[in-house]
Amino acid sequence: MKTVVVIPARYASTRLPGKPLRVLAGKPLIQHVHERALAAGFETVLVATDDARIRDVCSGFGAQVAMTASTHETGSDRLAEVVQQQGWADDTIVVNLQGDEPLTPVANLYQLANNLAKFPQAGIATLATPIEDESDFLNPNVVKVVRDDQGLALYFSRAPIPCQRDAGVALQDYALRHIGMYAYRAGFLRAFTRLPLSPLERLEKLEQLRALSNGYKIHVDIAAEIPGIGVDTEADMLKVEGLLHECK
Repeated sequence: MKTVVVIPARYASTRLPGKPLRVLAGKPLIQHVHERALAAGFETVLVATDDARIRDVCSGFGAQVAMTASTHETGSDRLAEVVQQQGWADDTIVVNLQGDEPLTPVANLYQLANNLAKFPQAGIATLATPIEDESDFLNPNVVKVVRDDQGLALYFSRAPIPCQRDAGVALQDYALRHIGMYAYRAGFLRAFTRLPLSPLERLEKLEQLRALSNGYKIHVDIAAEIPGIGVDTEADMLKVEGLLHECK
């Protein structure tokens, strides 16, 4: 079963315009992410962008680049275009590595791809970590997930789920924080982007609810390693740069 990594990278960003090209520890951010994917040893690593500046920089350090439309509203839309461009078979596993995640553990990338391969009934694989802080559990910006005994998602929500009716169970024993890392089957991406937004997706602003509402299965595993810091702000830039220097 072929496995590929696609790294979506947009130039536009409300908080950090040109983020993929910002230099950290002597290299553009997108190059650090690309090198992390290469370290995982997947067959194909491809940067998907809608900006010629990102394309030119990526081509300069030897990355394979797919130019995509600038009108995509979601990352899955961009991935679906890449799937069509490349003509990948429906059973190809597409690992989505965000272009601002240079510290993503390689073990987690393997985990996503392997889990999707092991659960043929799932169209998506993703990850979660235990929630230990009640403030995170109550925070609507922290997405929660509950799953069945096979690890398949039952529901994702910004609300604190599951509800604990009776005292006596530790929060970290049941509460899971969804981590926005995904692996998809190429065939799922082709079908998914043609589906209309579901009412639950509109309500919670969570794209994965469109998949569940339409009967698709999502496998959720506990992340093998704690995900690294992503780059969203100038403060994140400084933190990540320091950690990249430590890794040298």
